[in-house]
Amino acid sequence: MTLLEKDTYRHKGLRKELVALLRKKGISDEKVLAAIERVPRHLFLGLDNIFDVTAYEDKAFPIGEGQTISQPYTVAYQSQLLELLPQEKVLEIGTGSGYQAAVLAELGAKVFSIERQRKLYDRTRDVLNELGYKSVKMFFGDGYEGLETFAPYDKIIITAAAPHIPEKLLYQLMLGGQMILPLEIEGATKMVRITRLEEKEFDQEIFSEAAFVPMLKGKVF
Repeated sequence: MTLLEKDTYRHKGLRKELVALLRKKGISDEKVLAAIERVPRHLFLGLDNIFDVTAYEDKAFPIGEGQTISQPYTVAYQSQLLELLPQEKVLEIGTGSGYQAAVLAELGAKVFSIERQRKLYDRTRDVLNELGYKSVKMFFGDGYEGLETFAPYDKIIITAAAPHIPEKLLYQLMLGGQMILPLEIEGATKMVRITRLEEKEFDQEIFSEAAFVPMLKGKVF
C-alpha cells in the first residue's frame, strides 16, 4: 500500500474538523486553511496507525532526533504571516517532518528546505517524494548558513527558536522579502516578521509568544 492509499475518507474528515478548529482560533487566510485540509498530517508523523486520530489534534508530537512536528495552529499561523504569493521562492530552515514544507507547497511556493539531522533528512525526503511534493527541494546542511546558491528568496521561514537573528539569512532575502521566525526576546520566544526594505535596512514586527525547539548550529550525521 502506498502512502497516499493510507489517506482515507476518515482522515479527510478529521482534517475538516481541524480546519474548523483553526478557524475558531483565529486563522483567517482561507488559502492556508485549504492547504491544511489537503495535507495528510498523519503521514508525516513516522508513527503507527494507532496515532491516526491524535495526528489531527492541535498538538505538537515528537518525531525523533529530539525534534517535533509543530502543532497545526503554529504551522497555519506562520504560513499566514508569510503572506505567500504563487510561485514565490521560500527558504525553510528546519525541514523536520516535512509537514510545514508540504503546506507551503500546497500554497504554490517553490520550497528550498534545510535539515541538519541526517536521519530526519533521509526519512522526510522519501516521504515528500512519495507524496508527490516535487516543488520541495531538500538539502542536508546548517540552517544558520542558509542556501546562498539559490538566493535571493521571496520569503524565509525558520521553524525553530533562534537565540538571535541569523545575519546570513537576512542577506539572502530579496529587497521587499520577508522572514518569519520564532525569536528569543527578553526571556520569551516570540514570533517575528522581518522585512528587507533596503540593502542594509530591515523592519521588524513582533507578534505573539510561541513554543519551539531551539535552532542549533552544525549538522548531525
